[in-house]
Amino acid sequence: MDKIAQNLEPLKSKLKNHNLYKIINTPEDLKIFCESHVFAVWDFMSLLKKLQIELTSINIPWMPSNNSEVSKLINEIVAGEETDENQDGSATSHYEMYINAIKDIDVDTNLISNQISSLNDINTITDDIKKLNIDDYIKEFLIFTFGIINDDKIHEIASVFTFGREDLIPDMFIPLLEKINSSDKTRIDKLIYYFKRHIEVDGDMHGPMAMKMLSFLCGDDEVKINESIKASEDALRVRIALWDGIEKKILNNK
Repeated sequence: MDKIAQNLEPLKSKLKNHNLYKIINTPEDLKIFCESHVFAVWDFMSLLKKLQIELTSINIPWMPSNNSEVSKLINEIVAGEETDENQDGSATSHYEMYINAIKDIDVDTNLISNQISSLNDINTITDDIKKLNIDDYIKEFLIFTFGIINDDKIHEIASVFTFGREDLIPDMFIPLLEKINSSDKTRIDKLIYYFKRHIEVDGDMHGPMAMKMLSFLCGDDEVKINESIKASEDALRVRIALWDGIEKKILNNK
């Protein structure tokens, strides 16, 4: 894990210090950000569910999984992401929590839901993504995610999940949260809760758990370690490209 983390540090630093955080200054800027970012919130769940399918026992008749420790880790992450508690104490997924939050800043979530609902076949999903009425930088992000899933190398999927998603959450969202906190809170209360919840859950619990899961999957296998480094680097690059695209859209709107 240390070797993977060291290789990723330059890209993580670039993402952490991205100019996008500096230009989100108005409610309209935030709206544009959320309209794109919501797709990353959504496709994260497919990475997670693929890991659950591969690393736990979900078949009937039931048989023990190959590694109960790894199964425990992924099941706990699934429970936290798919059935967390919202501000009212009701069970909800983090995606639904985000959807409910961005409604308050006038994002048309019906348009987003309609786009996503058409992606219902993993075998044709790349072509289906290309047909969506969304910006190309979002399409490229989604195509990468589902390409990793379809390649079916579980250690690569786990590395993208761990270093391309879970490990990034605190670094990525803290600067944005600081900016949001200085603006009008009446419409963004749910969004602030979402960001804070992600920082709390992913930074303190899910991130370290995902790291432990990946260490089990790679072990001392140099091939798997190097493949995990490559997959993680690619995940960070497409995240940076997503941030670049959102930044450009916000600046063009200004």
